[in-house]
Amino acid sequence: MGDSRFQAIKAYKNEAFLNSRHARTLRILAEYLEPASRFEELRIRDTIVVFGSARTPSREQAQAELEAAERGEGDLVQAKRRMKASRFYEETRELSSRLTRWSKTLEGTERRFVICSGGGPGIMEAANRGASEAKGENIGLNISLPFEQNDNPYITRRLSFEFHYFFMRKFWFSYLAKAFVIMPGGFGTLDEFMEVLTLVQTLKIRKKCAVVLYGSEYWDAILNFEPMIEMGTISPEDLALFHRSDSVDDTFDYITTWLNEKELGEPAVDLAK
Repeated sequence: MGDSRFQAIKAYKNEAFLNSRHARTLRILAEYLEPASRFEELRIRDTIVVFGSARTPSREQAQAELEAAERGEGDLVQAKRRMKASRFYEETRELSSRLTRWSKTLEGTERRFVICSGGGPGIMEAANRGASEAKGENIGLNISLPFEQNDNPYITRRLSFEFHYFFMRKFWFSYLAKAFVIMPGGFGTLDEFMEVLTLVQTLKIRKKCAVVLYGSEYWDAILNFEPMIEMGTISPEDLALFHRSDSVDDTFDYITTWLNEKELGEPAVDLAK
């Protein structure tokens, strides 16, 4: 019998098939199973998720832009706005560092309350950067987009993920989370915040989660829930589903107290001692 001129390809190695509409279910399943296997391997038990704008600059970046604009090499008004916004990058960085150092004091072999972001630049980078500077593992759940979204360099290598499907990325944001911090952001941040509130309100997230809306001046100019209460589309008590904050100290105290009471059942660790 002569040699075959054709070697059949196994279905699971057939890239044309795997990238076709017929294999969409397999691709979706892969975005569930592959992250699950890594989280299990690295003993990630739960997370603190940070949402916020990909466009928020670090203080050093904003300072450089401002100095350039003052020399006539850019838009001075815009540079001043970005310098003001850089506050949220630095506060995210500090908060993530403090929460990571706190989590590392907890006993047990599993990794608790690991910082998780969307993996990109801006506020997401600040969250991963702060955790990295505290020498803690941290997670980046990136999404393939035509602009803005490249994974930042501070994510723990084995915990850097790239998603195609937004809904699978959102699943992993919610599934492991025990706390959410929503920093100022755009459409994506609003979408994430509203989805979290909806899941908590409807008890689709059955566990208790701390939700912090950070930056009152920004969010008060964007979100006004009072007409919804007046129209009866939400209940007044729904506003208690999240906590408003304007400082790292308040957010840190709120989240650690919540997690100690709801998850650990003991007083908060005082890192100053």
